[in-house]
Amino acid sequence: MGLTLAMSGTGAISTTGACIGGLVGMGLMLPGYRFGGTGAGDVKLMGALGTLLGPAGTVIAFLTSAIAGGVLAVWHAWMRRRLGATLARTGRLAAAPRTTRTEIDMDAPATRFAYAPALAAGAIAAVLWQ
Repeated sequence: MGLTLAMSGTGAISTTGACIGGLVGMGLMLPGYRFGGTGAGDVKLMGALGTLLGPAGTVIAFLTSAIAGGVLAVWHAWMRRRLGATLARTGRLAAAPRTTRTEIDMDAPATRFAYAPALAAGAIAAVLWQ
């Protein structure tokens, strides 16, 4: 959509800016996907947002999405009554990433949540920032 708007001249971003923004968005999210922290849909959504926001807006959206995602993760753990276990595992992951990763992956179904709301909050923050 962003690329179409840019190509038609009705968007706020140039065609080049939309292409670069999409690549930046996907590039920023790919490591999270590669290491199992996000899904492929999150990567594609950030790429699509990048075509609307341009490269600078995409970086702002990514950073503010990370903050929103952290808040969402804490809220999610609290609502599932897993905040203590989540914080303990996060500490162990920071201390010994290789050995703890397997333990965390075993509990993945109980700890997953949709990241799209955090990406949406980040995109809104980027638009307001610019």
